[in-house]
Amino acid sequence: MNKSINDLISKLELKPHPEGGFFRETYRSNGEINKDSLDQDYKGNRNYSTCIYFLLTSDNFSAFHRIKQDEIWHFYDGSPINLHIISNIGVYTNHAIGIDFQKGEVPQFVVPGGSWFAAEVVNQNDYSLIGCTVSPGFNFEDFELKSRNDLIALFPDKEEIISRLTHH
Repeated sequence: MNKSINDLISKLELKPHPEGGFFRETYRSNGEINKDSLDQDYKGNRNYSTCIYFLLTSDNFSAFHRIKQDEIWHFYDGSPINLHIISNIGVYTNHAIGIDFQKGEVPQFVVPGGSWFAAEVVNQNDYSLIGCTVSPGFNFEDFELKSRNDLIALFPDKEEIISRLTHH
């Protein structure tokens, strides 16, 4: 990893994320949504909203995972990313998150809750600094990271992209 990426990790106090990349929570609302007001899939209360910094490099990727909530991705700096989504019924889409509007990139994108998604840096030897906002607020109880084989069993026609963007 190059020095500027290490400096960014240090300055933003980022830590490794289980799905890949580096992160730090920057916001967690004080208020909570009572579990009785949430879908039955949630166990316990959730904060109204949470936000993180999220850093990916050309040397790593965000592996396919899903959460119950919608997740809004915000582009901040560096290379654009490719955000790969497989809906819960198996529809695959790829979205370019960045600021080159002429190339069809968008600076913000919402991943629908319950979708499987992964992300990778577009440019070689580069990084992508983004932010992710989740509402109701993120809780690791809502996070699911399946094995490569389990995900391929769900979506056998997506084997190539799943194999490339999973860790095991």
